[in-house]
Amino acid sequence: DTVVEPYNCTLALSELIEFTDETVCIDNEALYDICYRTLKLTTPTYGDLNHLVSATMSGITTCLRFPGQLNADLRKLAVNMVPFPRLHFFVPGFVPLTSRGSMCYRALTVPELTLQMFDAKNMMTACDPRHGRYLTVAAIFRGRMSMKEVDEQMLNIQNKNSPYLADWIPHNVKTAVCDIPPRGLKMSATFLGNTTAIQEIFRRVSEQFTSMFRRKAFLHWYTGEGMDEMEFTEA
Repeated sequence: DTVVEPYNCTLALSELIEFTDETVCIDNEALYDICYRTLKLTTPTYGDLNHLVSATMSGITTCLRFPGQLNADLRKLAVNMVPFPRLHFFVPGFVPLTSRGSMCYRALTVPELTLQMFDAKNMMTACDPRHGRYLTVAAIFRGRMSMKEVDEQMLNIQNKNSPYLADWIPHNVKTAVCDIPPRGLKMSATFLGNTTAIQEIFRRVSEQFTSMFRRKAFLHWYTGEGMDEMEFTEA
């Protein structure tokens, strides 16, 4: 956790809003929370955090690398997930969460995967999806499972969570199934949500940025490297 995180984040965000097609937001705070609460690690290392990040990101790109019954590449994701060009910031999640080197001893079922997938505890961004609405959702399942069961469970969870799903976008939950599970697991699921609750992060970063920038705290590190104060104001 660096002191200048709000600066770095704000400078990056101003570019990400304009120039990227899809952005997966992974938050240090949420990763530490998962390590402490879910994985019960007392002193998580960067290795533990990276393990969570790699599990999630490899889940998102799994369809590019392996065969599956229903594949979704990144372009298809962008088409299905982004209702307006600037709303391309996704909240990722992964189930089942296991710590590095440990195995998941109990094989999860498809209903359990879908239920856990929508749980805020498994999200890698420190915002509560219950405080907003999902515009779109993508679920990528891995392992040997029946498409019929996946579709049934996804429909079931959509009905259960209907207050949290935007009703003006029809068919806003997309599913992909890849036959090859991750190493050490029978089946897993990766979640991507485009939710309005992500504004909580932007608001938090913006407040931290303002309070630091007002006092010009740590600004000399950046100006010393050739940056201009106007770049911060602009961002």
